[in-house]
Amino acid sequence: MKILIVEDERHLADGLRFNLEADGFEVEIAYDGEAALEAVEKTVFDAVILDVMLPKMNGFTVARRMRDAQNFTPILMLTALGKPEDVLLGFEAGTDDYLPKPFELSIFTARLNSLLRRREWFARENGQPKSVPPTRDFFLVNGKMIDLGNLELKSETETIQLTLMEAKLLRYLIENTGIAVSRKTILEEVWDLHEDTDTRAIDNFIVRLRRYLEDEPNNPKILQTVRGVGYKFVADDKN
Repeated sequence: MKILIVEDERHLADGLRFNLEADGFEVEIAYDGEAALEAVEKTVFDAVILDVMLPKMNGFTVARRMRDAQNFTPILMLTALGKPEDVLLGFEAGTDDYLPKPFELSIFTARLNSLLRRREWFARENGQPKSVPPTRDFFLVNGKMIDLGNLELKSETETIQLTLMEAKLLRYLIENTGIAVSRKTILEEVWDLHEDTDTRAIDNFIVRLRRYLEDEPNNPKILQTVRGVGYKFVADDKN
């Protein structure tokens, strides 16, 4: 498996490379954001280890540009910015997981291996077999098939690739169909953030999910706003 480390602290980058290569990974290092984007354009990686504070282009921008380019390689973001607001910025940009600095090597390895397992489950290129996800990973909503196992939403005309965080939020709302869920609860249950923080990032995720699901995103019938509380997923009676 190939791993891209994007980290401008050379001692940290070299240390991670040493340990990953000892575990049998192929490793490439980019020392700034622009070099990272050049690397992912040239090479298919199984995961990207992405620092936030980088020369030339920060990690948030790198992640966002990768997702805009339809590159859904798993991203583990390393950040000294441990505030919940910063974590949410990473998730909004398309990061799959985050790890605050400083971190223990065992925790880093566990987080990376978790992302790589997802990579194997979702493999679809070059005829690679993909695992059949559990039945509960399929939902039919407003004539669209949500395949959470493969992070996809399919209609008759298009297939939309979901980020991991979009899929996790959608799963949580579906599993709580008909229940008004507060923004604070979503922060805690979906993103495991327990400190007081700005919840507007959740609103941005809901806006995107409405564009995917609703016939009229500005007049939502499925992902409804509950004034003063949060949001509620309403089952589609047509299905």
